[in-house]
Amino acid sequence: MAYENLICEIRNRIFYITINRESKLNALNKTTLNELNVVVTDAIKNENIRSILITGAGSKAFIAGADISEFANFNSEEGKVLAKEGQTQVFDLIQNSPKPIIAAINGYALGGGLELALACHIRVASDHAKLGLPEVSLGLIPGYGGTQRLTQLVGKGKALEMILTGDLINAEEALKIGLINHIVSSEQLILKAEQILIKIMSRSLFAVGSAIRAVNASLKENLNGYDIEIEEFSKCFNTSDFKEGVSAFQEKRPPLFKV
Repeated sequence: MAYENLICEIRNRIFYITINRESKLNALNKTTLNELNVVVTDAIKNENIRSILITGAGSKAFIAGADISEFANFNSEEGKVLAKEGQTQVFDLIQNSPKPIIAAINGYALGGGLELALACHIRVASDHAKLGLPEVSLGLIPGYGGTQRLTQLVGKGKALEMILTGDLINAEEALKIGLINHIVSSEQLILKAEQILIKIMSRSLFAVGSAIRAVNASLKENLNGYDIEIEEFSKCFNTSDFKEGVSAFQEKRPPLFKV
């Protein structure tokens, strides 16, 4: 299926999503968010897909924020709807995906673009990437979970510094504070993301999904993460993957999980 602002393809069971608004530095508009909701939802359901890689078109930007022209004249209620719909339909959807999602940050990741990367499970950045939440310079604050997810990753002090100043940081600083997992050259960016996903896909699909749910539970106040971990742990015992994993360990061979 063709999309207006996305390029999508499946290769080796990895679903590649490229935000394709290069002339706008891949800024997120309503159409792009709607398309992301559709493709991520479908990818989660598609048994031929084991993982997802998200990047931006071109070499300048991953996603340089939201498309300001769409909400420049919004009132408070319209702003609330904008944030709530984006949060539930895209950013929470990505974070709660049982299939691993990597952000391959190929340039500027600003505002909503950084928030989308924060929602992904793992972040790999090119060495020229710049990251930040500059919303205060527009008289706004992050509205797609940035205040929460950035704080969870880097701690309150650094999150407040980044959000209150609106300053950008480079990839080296982002790695130092735990905002990203890896830095590589632009040429190696997609390869590095693929290598991580290929390794994850060699593990039990069921166990990977369980691990994601358990880790996410640690960040939700209304859930007891320890209870969720126990529940997810116990479910693994009823799977063929568990039986294969134990047999492979005992037989001193690599496991061959169902795909």
